[in-house]
Amino acid sequence: MSNAAKSILVHGVYLLGLGVVMLIIPNVPLKIVGLPETNEVWIRVVGMMSLVLGYYFVQSARKELTDFFRSTILTRSSAIVFFALFVALGFAPINLLILIAVDPLFIIWTVLALRSTPVMNTGFVRESM
Repeated sequence: MSNAAKSILVHGVYLLGLGVVMLIIPNVPLKIVGLPETNEVWIRVVGMMSLVLGYYFVQSARKELTDFFRSTILTRSSAIVFFALFVALGFAPINLLILIAVDPLFIIWTVLALRSTPVMNTGFVRESM
């Protein structure tokens, strides 16, 4: 497994773990990040989506889908920007940033690993013209 795939795998495992926690004991992470407890379904929907995304990350790492690895750099970076905006605009307490505290490190790991890895199986079929 390439270093880039390992970085995606680790992020996927993080997402899977977060998803399980949000499904089973959702008020624990809410309390940690300073958000009010809830019994509404939305937090479990977020947990389910985290599981789905985690699955995509793990499977793409197993299959060395470097195009997917590249596409996650922008989306993971934008999540950091959105979380920072939520805090800056007063929509959420600063503790919310705990959820993305390690994301910059994972993103940098992926970027550096992709730069040092030759192009492998992209996982996408391109039709010849």
